[in-house]
Parts: sequence; C-alpha cells; structure tokens
Amino acid sequence: MLGNEMNGVHLTAYNSIMKTDIDIRKDLYNNIVMSGGTTMFAGIASRVQKEIETLAPPSMKIKVIAPPERQYSVWIGGSILSSLSTFQQMWVSKADYDEMGPSIVHRKCF
Repeated sequence: MLGNEMNGVHLTAYNSIMKTDIDIRKDLYNNIVMSGGTTMFAGIASRVQKEIETLAPPSMKIKVIAPPERQYSVWIGGSILSSLSTFQQMWVSKADYDEMGPSIVHRKCF
C-alpha cells in the first residue's frame, strides 16, 4: 500500500519459517508455494527463490513452486475446504461475527 513500509514476500516467508520448530524448517524451505493473483508477475518465483537463498543457511535447499493456476488457488482451496462436512462446525455467519466480533473466529476455529 502506498505510503506503508512492509516486508517483501521473501522476507515475510523467511520470517515465518524462522518462527517454526527447527525440525521442520528444511521441509518448509523446500516447499514454498506461491498462490493468489498478486503472484502472477513474470519471474516472481525465481526472484523470491533467489532472495530467500540469500537469507537462508547456505546448505538449505530452497524450492519455490508457482503453479500456473495459482491465480485461482486460494479460491479453489477455500471452495474445497468449505465443502467438507467436518469444516461446517467452523463456519462463521455474518450474524455471529456482528454479535461476537473477531473473537468468534478463534472460538470456532482454534
């Protein structure tokens, strides 16, 4: 957003990985998946990979995956998740949200 300083995708991914248990970092570095319409810029996957390689330990294998359908991946994943009967207990209606606020999400989902 204009006028707001924010970390780039590479730094956000790196910081997220560094907050996880050390035992799973190798798997996370090796499975970075780009999704959403804002990842459709040409060359973004290779750029993110190169920038994360400069931050990660030298011995770490970095793999950034950018599926061609990633523009719709978020919607497809949400659609699949919402169709699962086990997920219905986590649904939050607008009425619930209006009554309880953001805390309803934590109450139902965590």
